[in-house]
Order: sequence, then structure tokens, then C-alpha cells
Amino acid sequence: MRSSFRTPKPVADASLASTSAVWRQRLVDWAMLVKFRLSIMVLFSALMAYGIVGGSHASWSDWLLLAVGGFLVTGAANALNQVLEREYDALMKRTANRPVAVGRISVSTAVLSAGVMAALGLSVLTCFNPLTGFLGTLSFVIYAFLYTPLKRYTPLAVVVGAIPGALPVVIGAAAWEGHWSPMASLLFVLQFFWQFPHFWAVAWVADEDYKRAGFYLLPTRGGRRTPVVGLLSAAFCLFSMLSVLLGYFADLLSGGAALALFLVNLYFTDKCWKLYRKADDTAARQQMFASFVHLPLSLLIVLMDNILEFGKLF
Repeated sequence: MRSSFRTPKPVADASLASTSAVWRQRLVDWAMLVKFRLSIMVLFSALMAYGIVGGSHASWSDWLLLAVGGFLVTGAANALNQVLEREYDALMKRTANRPVAVGRISVSTAVLSAGVMAALGLSVLTCFNPLTGFLGTLSFVIYAFLYTPLKRYTPLAVVVGAIPGALPVVIGAAAWEGHWSPMASLLFVLQFFWQFPHFWAVAWVADEDYKRAGFYLLPTRGGRRTPVVGLLSAAFCLFSMLSVLLGYFADLLSGGAALALFLVNLYFTDKCWKLYRKADDTAARQQMFASFVHLPLSLLIVLMDNILEFGKLF
């Protein structure tokens, strides 16, 4: 006669599944703590700059070392940012589920993690030369302890934040060259100017969320969304074009690369100008998405110009 009882699933299987889910959540929380996607974008700039100045002689082992050091320092700065803004993150829809804001990661754990990552990352960067270690430290300090608190007091915080936002390309170049070179200066200026139309577009789209937490980051009186945002964004694109022209006359860019960069900036300027004319969310999103393409494409053009002699194609 068949038994009427079903064979129960092993308790061990249920325990294993539960443990797996816990570790999966911890991994997700850690990725959120270091702002993984943002860190990768920052790291991309540093690695591209290293490739630009190193050319075909760039060392893959050093490239990997730079990736590790850069990621750790960036992740540490992002972790401290979430510790300092945990109360405000909880007020915004886009950040309400961050692990420190909701308590899945304690403040002490986040601070300890940031300290360990910063110490290891800066040590790795210093292995290249003292300048990369110094610039890594400078970027970390400005982002975590100047830009982060200033965001609640003045839109000029964007100017302060643009400095550590542009330093990764200098860190990447300095890792190879050991000094702040003319090419590093060009890359710094291009990334510095790019951040204003990029960040203002993000601030426009997330305006309601930012204001809910007390952040007024748009460059207008009272942080209001006005056509001036698009006009100023277009102005910074024009500054980038001027920098490209100076780079060409300084023999840092070939004619072909300068032309390609000019066209990329012209497209970006058009999106900013549309925000000035329309002053709506659609135009702001178009400007934001254009910025996501603009920076990596610009760095890729300069990389091709130095490694593949891109300018000879024109």
C-alpha cells in the first residue's frame, strides 16, 4: 500500500537557499554602497587616459593595477557620500533603497569599509608614483568632504564636484607619465566642462527628488528650472570646442581627431540648445542621454588618435 505522506524536502536545501539569498542581497548592497555603475564610469575615464598617454606601450598589468586602485578609491568616496547623506537619501525616491539609508548596512560598517577601501586604493595608486597617490587623495577628500556637504547650501557645489569628477583622467595619465602633462591638462579640461551640461540635465530630470531632500543644484536663482539651464549648458559645450581647438594648435590632437571631437560637441550643443528653447523634461532627458554618449566617445576618439593614428583617416 502506498504511503499517504509526501517526502519532505531536505531542511538543508532550504537552509542553503536562504543562505544564498542572504549573500546575494549583501552583494547587491555592496554594489549599491560603492555606486558600482558610477564607479565603473569614473574608472573608465582613468583607464582611457592611461591608454591615451601610454599608447601601444601601455602595460596590461599596470592597467589592471590602476583599475583596482581607482575602483577602491572611488568606491570609498561613494560609500562616505552615502553615510553623510543617509538622512537625505531616505527622502528621495531614487535613493530611498540605498543600504545605509534603510539600515541594511550600518553606519559603522560603511565607514569602516570606506576606510579600508581608501587605504588600499590609495596605496595601490601610490605604487605608480607619488603624484597619482596625491591626486587620488585629493579627489577623495574633495568629493566626500567638500562637494557632498556643499550640495545642500549652494549650486556652486557642482563646480567643486567637477574637480574630483575630472581628476580621474589626470590620475590615469600620471600613472604612466609621472607628472601633470599637457595631454593630461587637455583631458582634464574636456571632462571638467562636460560635467556641467551632464549634471544639470540630471538635476533637471530629478528636480522634484532633489528638492524633497533640500538640494538645489540648478544654476538659477532658487534652483528653478528655467531655459537658462540649457543656455549655460550650451555655453560649456562651446568651451569644450575651444579646448579642442587649443589642443589642435598645441599639437595634442590631429586634424582628424579635432574635427571628430568638434562634431561630437556640436551634437551635444544642439541637445543643450533644445533644452534652452523647450525647457521641458523631454529635452532635459535628451541632453542627459547625449552626455552619456559624449564623454566615452570623446575619450575613444583621442585614444584612437594616439594608438591607431586616427587622424590619418581624414
